[in-house]
Amino acid sequence: MENGKETIGIVYDPDYLIHTQGQHPERKERLEHIIAALEQGGLIDFIKMLDPKPAGVEDIALVHDRTYIHSIEEACLSGKRFLDMDTYVVPESYRVALLSAGGVLTGLKKVMDGPIRKTFVLNRPPGHHAERSRAMGFCLFNNIAIAASAARRDYGLKKIAIVDWDVHHGNGTQHAFENDREVLFISTHQSPAYPGTGRLQEVGRGDGEGFSVNIPLPAGCGDVEYALFFDRVVVPVLDQYKPELILISSGHDAYRQDPLAGMSLTHRGFHYMSEVLAAAADRWTGGKVLLCLEGGYHLQGQAGAVIQVLNAMGRWGLPITEQAPDLEPGKLAQQRLREVLEVQRAYWNI
Repeated sequence: MENGKETIGIVYDPDYLIHTQGQHPERKERLEHIIAALEQGGLIDFIKMLDPKPAGVEDIALVHDRTYIHSIEEACLSGKRFLDMDTYVVPESYRVALLSAGGVLTGLKKVMDGPIRKTFVLNRPPGHHAERSRAMGFCLFNNIAIAASAARRDYGLKKIAIVDWDVHHGNGTQHAFENDREVLFISTHQSPAYPGTGRLQEVGRGDGEGFSVNIPLPAGCGDVEYALFFDRVVVPVLDQYKPELILISSGHDAYRQDPLAGMSLTHRGFHYMSEVLAAAADRWTGGKVLLCLEGGYHLQGQAGAVIQVLNAMGRWGLPITEQAPDLEPGKLAQQRLREVLEVQRAYWNI
């Protein structure tokens, strides 16, 4: 760190652009706009570019059935175009998906071994909807869940927190750890919305009861509402859990102009969420944070959001040019906060 500013690791490979299909929302231009924003913003002095290595089948099998893994390879080799109504593949998608999962393993190693404490994996395809034996929601392999599992395998961590602020609930991630208290899963997401999971009452099962914290938000929530829930729920739960590592499923489709959702976050909102999570990491993890790209389909909006996430995580002091007026949280959001607190107070002192 210099003058309080941190260098942030960026995991990226041009091969992440190969997995793309026409005008599908999850296409290569998502990454191209982010990389262009980093270059045009003159941020090269603040970041360290990192080259990913492909994950092995044994890494993917930490989360997914081996028969499923091989079915993805076979689908790509056979020339299949869609695995479901939403999720496509091209002939190179299996290889790129291994590289995408390998990106989070590369980022994890850099964060855990240092000296860089925070790394953002700019990878595709995304992952948080992928179930143990099912591709869905544009996702093939669950990158963030693989990272959490590898953190336990390779570094012996016992308390890992995953914060998922993508506008869509990370069903695959929740299901991977819902019986497990060694991984705390916290999700803010629009509800009702795809994929229909993430209800208030989904709190985990068995030994994992209380370690799934779902915050389903009404459409229209913006900076002030997200700040309210982070201040009253997300950060207090993290402070009681005291994680050894924070992982973030960094989707940017809660952005106010995203075509696939109905939220109102501005770049200021993404900055605030990142700022408070960076502070929590300073308190509990030695500053270690691994971020993984998920959704976000307004190209310029997502690129700007990523810049502000990095800005806050690295304490770079860049201006925040887009923000909403400071208003009172909406009545529906205030009611939802009361409902979340009622459920979660059985497990957390909030």
